Amino acid sequence: MRVVRVCYGVSAVFTGVLATPLWAAEPVRAGKAQVITVHANPAHLSAGGGLIRSLSEPQAQSVVNADYIAHQAPSATAFDLVAQLPGATVSGSDPFGFSPQTNITVRGMNGDAIGYVLEGMPLNDIAYYTGYPSQFADNENYETISLQQGAPDLDSPVLNAAGGLMKLRFKTPSDKPGGMFDTSYGSYNTNRQFLRMESGEIGHTGLRGFVSYSHAATDNWRGPGRDERQHVDFKLLKTWGQNSSAALLGSWNQAIDSYYPQVTKDAWQADGVHGANNLAPHYNAGNDGGGTDYWRLARQPERTLYMAAPLNLNLLRGVALRLTPYAQGAYGNAPGGMQLPTTGLFNGTEAVQLAPELVANAGDALSVRTDYTQRSYRSGFVAALDWKRGPNDLIMGYWYDYGDDTEKQTFSTLDASGNAGSIWGGRALRAADGQMLWGANNHTIAQTNALFVGDRLSLLHDRLLLSAGFKEVMFSRSGTNAMPGSVYHVNTNTAVPLPRLGARFQIAPHHQVFFNATTNFRTPAETALYDVYDPTSGAITQKGTSNLKNEYSIAEELGYRYSDNVVVGSVTLFNYNFTNRQVSTLVMLNGAPVQSTINAGGQTTRGVDVEVGLKPWHHISPYLSGEYLHSTIDNDLYSGGEVLPTRGKRSVRSPTLQAAAGLTYDDGRFFGVMTIKYTGHQYATFMNDERMPSHVTGNLAVGYRMKNVSVLHAPEFRMNFINITNQHYLSGVADLTLNAHDTVGQHGGVVSGQSPDYYIGGGFAALFTASTGF
Repeated sequence: MRVVRVCYGVSAVFTGVLATPLWAAEPVRAGKAQVITVHANPAHLSAGGGLIRSLSEPQAQSVVNADYIAHQAPSATAFDLVAQLPGATVSGSDPFGFSPQTNITVRGMNGDAIGYVLEGMPLNDIAYYTGYPSQFADNENYETISLQQGAPDLDSPVLNAAGGLMKLRFKTPSDKPGGMFDTSYGSYNTNRQFLRMESGEIGHTGLRGFVSYSHAATDNWRGPGRDERQHVDFKLLKTWGQNSSAALLGSWNQAIDSYYPQVTKDAWQADGVHGANNLAPHYNAGNDGGGTDYWRLARQPERTLYMAAPLNLNLLRGVALRLTPYAQGAYGNAPGGMQLPTTGLFNGTEAVQLAPELVANAGDALSVRTDYTQRSYRSGFVAALDWKRGPNDLIMGYWYDYGDDTEKQTFSTLDASGNAGSIWGGRALRAADGQMLWGANNHTIAQTNALFVGDRLSLLHDRLLLSAGFKEVMFSRSGTNAMPGSVYHVNTNTAVPLPRLGARFQIAPHHQVFFNATTNFRTPAETALYDVYDPTSGAITQKGTSNLKNEYSIAEELGYRYSDNVVVGSVTLFNYNFTNRQVSTLVMLNGAPVQSTINAGGQTTRGVDVEVGLKPWHHISPYLSGEYLHSTIDNDLYSGGEVLPTRGKRSVRSPTLQAAAGLTYDDGRFFGVMTIKYTGHQYATFMNDERMPSHVTGNLAVGYRMKNVSVLHAPEFRMNFINITNQHYLSGVADLTLNAHDTVGQHGGVVSGQSPDYYIGGGFAALFTASTGF
C-alpha cells in the first residue's frame, strides 16, 4: 500500500519518487509501504501575504486567498477583503462592515456595474444590479475572492459587468469531521460568534459537507443605533471519477441595521461626525421635523436566501457538462421619517382626504414612517458543454434567468413614543374612504435568455493561447404600476450581441503578456420604467419610460506578468469606450433612500494597474498595488430644457490616483499584517464643481498561534485595528448630481445647483478574536 503523511513545516521533502502521476499509475499491490512525507504550511507559500498569485488567463485578475482573509477582522466583507487590489475603491459607513450603506468602484465604475458570483450563482440585486457584501458569506468560509477588473467570463450569469467580476468560492468541505469556532469582542460593544461544523465523509458515500452559523451585533460608531446580523452558510459536496462533482451550497442572512445619514460637503465641514449629521437618539414630536429624525424610524431589516447546486460531469473523453441551477429570495425595508400634510394629499394623481381623527390630532402635518419594501424571487440555470479535442477547447452554453420583483411604499402612523409598528412594514396609512395611501406600487417580471459559444486554442506547447467568444443576450422586463394616474403596463425588450477575443503568450518561463477585447451592456435600473408622484402635491417627479437606452461598452486590456520563486507582479493597460453610460445615484423617494440611474452619455476611460508581491523572505511578504486613471465625459448633458457643458470634464467617482501597500509577517506562531490605502480625490458632480477630498487609511492585525492543545487545533488569538489613525473622512460619493452650484447652460438659462451627498467613513475600531479548530 501507499501511505501519504502530511506534516507542517517550512520545507518540502519527498521520500520516494512517483514515476507516473497518481491518476495514471497501476493499482498498488500490498507490499512494502512507501511513505511520502510532505512538509508544507500554506502561510509560508503565498506571495504578498495572500494578496497576489501567478495567473495565466488572458485578462486582468487579482486574487485574495485564505491566508490573507484569515488575518483580517472576521466581520470584514468581501468588499473590505479586496480593498487593497488595484482599481478597487471601497466606500463604507462603519468600521466593521455591518452597514449595507457601502459601495465599491473598480476603475471608476460603480458597484452596480460589477458582477458578483458565488460558485457560478449570481448575487446581484435583480432590480438595481447592486451587490450587498454583508449578505454574501462569512469570511471564515471563503477559500478565494477574485476580482476581474476588466470583464466577466463568457459563461458568467451577469448582465451588468462592464466594471468586472467578483468571484467568490467557498472552502472545500474537509475529509475528516471537525470544525472551527471563533468569538470576538471589540469597540462599540461589538460581539460576534462563529461556528462551523464539518461532517467529514458521511459513511462511504463520498459525501462531505459543512454548515456554519454566526451571530454578530454592534452599536453605531456615530449616532444612536445598534446593528444585528445572523448568518448561515452551507456546502455539501460529492466528487468522483475524473473531476466529476455535485454540490449543494447556499447562504441565509438576516440583518437589522441602523441608518447612517449621508451628508453634504457643507454639513460635513460644519458638524463632521457629530451633531446634525446623525439621527436623533430620542423621539421629539415638537422639533422642526416633527420627530421624523428619530433613529428608530430608519432601521433597515432584510432577509436573503441564496442556493445553488453546481454539477460537473465528465461525459466522454474530453467532453464535460457543467450545470448550475440556482434560486434566491429576498425581502427588505428601507424606511425613513417624513411629514405629510393633513390636507391636499394625493394618491398618485388622485386627491384623497385623511380620516378626521388623524387630522384632528396632527394639526397641519402628520409625522409618519415611510416603508419602502422590496420582495424579490429569482431562479435560473447556466448550462455549458465543454469539448477538449487536441489543441482546441470549445465551449457552448445557455443561461436562463427569471426574476420577480415587487416594490411598494406605504406610510405608517406613529404613536406617542414614535413607534410605527413592525420594522418589516407597519401600520399602513389609509384615507378616509379606506383606500391605502401609496408612494410606490410596482411589480416587475424580468427574463434573461443568453446563448454563448467560445473556443480556446493552445499552441506552441501551451506557450500561446488564443481565445474568441460570442454571447447573445436577450433581456425583457414586463411591469405594472398600480399608482392612480400612471401608465399601468410597461415593458421593454432588448437583444445585444457581445463578441470578445483574447490572447496570452509565454515569452519566457517567467515572462508573460496578454491582450483582450471585450464588449458589455446593461439596462437602467428597474425603477426607470415607472412614473413616480409626490403625495403632497400629485405632481409627477419621475416620468417612467420603456424606451430605455442600454449602456454599451467596448474594452481592451494589454498586460504583462512576471512570476518566479521570489517575485509575482503584473502591469495592465486598459481602455474603455462607453455609450449611454449608466451612473448610479441615490434619490430620496418620500423620505426613503432609493437607487436610481443617470444616463451620462459617452465616456472614455483609460489607465494602468500595477501590483507586485514577494514570496516570504525571513517570514516577511510585502505587497504593493496602484492605479492611474484618466476618465472623461464625452457629451454635454441635458438638464430639463438646458444643456450643461460637461464634455471633457472628468468622470464622477473616478480617482486619478490610488495606491495600496501591505506587509505580512508570519513565522507559524507570531503573525502581523499592516495595510495602508491612499485614494485620490474624485468628483461628485458631472460639472466638476464639487469633489470629495483624497484620504489615507491604515489597518493593523497582530496575533499568535498556539500548538495543538488536546482536541483543539492551533488555537489563535488576534487583534485587529481598523482605521488605526482614526481618520475622519468622506469615504465615497453616495448620490451624485449634475452640478453643485448654479450654472448657466448653453442656451442661456440657469440650471440650479444641487449638493451631492457622501458616505462618512468608519472611525477607529479594535476587535479581539479567539479562534480554534477542532
